[in-house]
Amino acid sequence: MRWPQAPFGKGLLRRRLRLAAQRFADHGWAVTPGGYFNGRRMACDRLNCFATSSHPLYEDWENRSSTRSAQLDEWWSERPHALLLPTGHAFDVLEVPALLGSRAVYGPPTGPGRATSAGSVRGPVAVTASGSWMFLMRSGGALARELDHRVDIVQHSLGSWIPAPPTVLPDGPIRWKVSPQSIGWQLPDPEEFQQALVQALVALDAAFLDLPLSARRRLAPPTLPRPAALQPTPTLRRAF
Repeated sequence: MRWPQAPFGKGLLRRRLRLAAQRFADHGWAVTPGGYFNGRRMACDRLNCFATSSHPLYEDWENRSSTRSAQLDEWWSERPHALLLPTGHAFDVLEVPALLGSRAVYGPPTGPGRATSAGSVRGPVAVTASGSWMFLMRSGGALARELDHRVDIVQHSLGSWIPAPPTVLPDGPIRWKVSPQSIGWQLPDPEEFQQALVQALVALDAAFLDLPLSARRRLAPPTLPRPAALQPTPTLRRAF
């Protein structure tokens, strides 16, 4: 499903993006603009740019990221540019499938005969309309061995970025599941966070094995090793 147009008027969306950019800047998190959704694709008006998915507005986007209000005014003066957060400086990000992400935050489903324990992840979480959950954590941690082999888990660190709410992509808007403000801008320790994610993954694998064989074949998660030739540079492997 693709959004035929932004869910807000372009002027309202642009102002919301500008305000969100200022909140990040006030906290010391640099931002950079990306292409804007023009109703069909992510456009940036550069004649030599053929990217159609979410991408930075500038080729040297990392060096041009800023917290200066005057610069933010200029970037969001005319277009509802995507609000991008460079990673590897103030924080890193782990991007995971929705099923794993929701289990890590909320715990197992509740209901008759089910346990009612909450998940153990406490930190900012942004979600995409296409089903990715993006967990912000302190920067500098290596990806845990139990997570590194999975093709559906991506670590964003130096040289990468994520789109932040209220950015609108062709599939729909980015939104906060857990906003930074709601938890006092606290970021989880990368090792503790990843261990919580591993525990959620183990619980999901156990639940998966309890399913009938026919259901397992339909729902088999992608756990094949990622070929070395496909190890992407951060800005080329964006899925947004």
